[in-house]
Amino acid sequence: MDSAEYERKIAARFATFDQDGSGFIDREDFSAAAKAVLAEFGTAARSEKGQAVFGGAEAFWQGMAGIADVDGDQRVSREEFITGAAKRLRDNPQRFAEIARPFLRAVIAVADEDGLGATPPAAARVLRVLGTAPELAEQVALGLDTDGDGRISEDEILAAFAGYCGVEAPDA
Repeated sequence: MDSAEYERKIAARFATFDQDGSGFIDREDFSAAAKAVLAEFGTAARSEKGQAVFGGAEAFWQGMAGIADVDGDQRVSREEFITGAAKRLRDNPQRFAEIARPFLRAVIAVADEDGLGATPPAAARVLRVLGTAPELAEQVALGLDTDGDGRISEDEILAAFAGYCGVEAPDA
């Protein structure tokens, strides 16, 4: 991968987390993501599932801040993301994905509308409200069901998240 491709991928990862486009990743980005998911599925914030989504979003934020907020200002700049989070993404995407596990688990529970597990169409709805282009969201959601059972498990979503986060540095 050349330097331009690496920078493009890092910019895309950063933009995914910077929900409000402020140029920083902060607690509000994670809270906004939680609110968007809950609104999409009509889940009350004060419900058990709603509280799990907010708790997962907070844990995800704390994990992100812990590895990337170098100056301690409670926000992650693009530079901090590149030097902190991106290094972790590159070095160990599975470990990085673990900080997202509580949020991903809670989102899967909200998207599970029939008690049998989240379906690819429900996952596509989640991806769309988190900023993925509609035509890409459906394609990605179908790819999440790696065992072909029509449901998306926590392990499948975690593996996909780690794969998405894995960014090879130029000349790595």
